[in-house]
Amino acid sequence: MRQPLAMRTLVTLLALFGTLCSTGSLANALQVGDRAPDFELPGTDGNTHTLVAADNSWLVVAWFPKAYTSGCTIECKSLAENGHLLNQYNVRYYMASVDALADNQGFAAQQEADFPLLSDTSKRVAEQFGVLSAGGYAKRHTFYMNANGTIVAIDRNVQPSTSAEDMAAMLAKLEAPQR
Repeated sequence: MRQPLAMRTLVTLLALFGTLCSTGSLANALQVGDRAPDFELPGTDGNTHTLVAADNSWLVVAWFPKAYTSGCTIECKSLAENGHLLNQYNVRYYMASVDALADNQGFAAQQEADFPLLSDTSKRVAEQFGVLSAGGYAKRHTFYMNANGTIVAIDRNVQPSTSAEDMAAMLAKLEAPQR
């Protein structure tokens, strides 16, 4: 006797969930309250950037898939044009990808980004943040960390065109320290 369609669908979904958990796609995903992975990544400004800074600032890392693509261009432009909304907070903010530093430097220059873009060519940090896709690029997720490196919010549904405005609204909601 065949199972009803709803039961077959449920069994299929449970099997898929089990597969995702066993491969780490869900089981190891960072959550609010977790300490963010330590990192040292080169930036388009010529500096190496880390999780925690001596100035006690908060950190926002906006992972993006690929330089020069449509959505990433829109997101970078939003941050470049509306960085003043973020600069009222004691926060360091970056876009990060697995692109080569030279690609991110050209992209940042083209978009007139006045903030660093970080390059994770080893893909190790993207994997630790749980944003490395099966295709080998970073998923568009934004992480908010307090001065201790604890994740206080994660946006997994980033809207590129309002990225800066959304970040500022989230920082206000989180009561991030102001400058």
